[in-house]
Amino acid sequence: MTESRPAFYALRSGGWRDYVTLLHPPYTLWHLSYVVVGAALAPEVDVERLLWTLLAFLLALGIAAHALDELAGRPLGTAIPRRMLVALAALSLGGAVAIGLGAATAWTLWLLPFVAFGAFIAIAYNLELFGGAFHGDAWFALAWGAFPLLTGYFATAERVGAEALAAAAFAYFLSVAQRRLSTQVRTLRRRTRSVSGRIEYRDGRSAALGIEILLAPPEQALRALTAGVLALAVALLAFRLV
Repeated sequence: MTESRPAFYALRSGGWRDYVTLLHPPYTLWHLSYVVVGAALAPEVDVERLLWTLLAFLLALGIAAHALDELAGRPLGTAIPRRMLVALAALSLGGAVAIGLGAATAWTLWLLPFVAFGAFIAIAYNLELFGGAFHGDAWFALAWGAFPLLTGYFATAERVGAEALAAAAFAYFLSVAQRRLSTQVRTLRRRTRSVSGRIEYRDGRSAALGIEILLAPPEQALRALTAGVLALAVALLAFRLV
């Protein structure tokens, strides 16, 4: 049954499938899309800078952050060895920082605060350091929404314009919605044994209440939002390049 899986995108446990699941493919694409949106809003689109920025976020967010998250509590239930998760996190985050330092040297030293914040939040958020002070809806929306978009913009424009701040607000609030929906989904899939009861409609109809009934709306919304943000990023980049 689908509710036995830790996430709707999770593959059957074991082997290479665990590593695909670890990447959280739809969510990684979602948040990489914010980088593209930011770069596409810059006065001039620099494809080389965008590709380097995407690679850095893929390493830090797509691999390192998710490896740390799995290391902290095994929320996805993978069989990836602990030492492998540590290696993935260290090498990926190290690679992302190296790219950031190289970019700062080549483009602008003002990228250094972005590099420092990205490295810090990847560790503090996913390992829930400082008593979880950096783990919550607001920090998720900032780190996984507004921050990638602002970085994508700044890496190209070397400044932060009003349009970037407005777009960052869009990414922030959309990420809050994502977090609220995914929290309900995680609770149902990972912490709930069963749901019982009935829905009584005003016209006299009734229906059994179960996990599937509660899961469907938020998961369908998350799938649709993922596709929507990805489509927006592709459309903006295509518009600017053409």
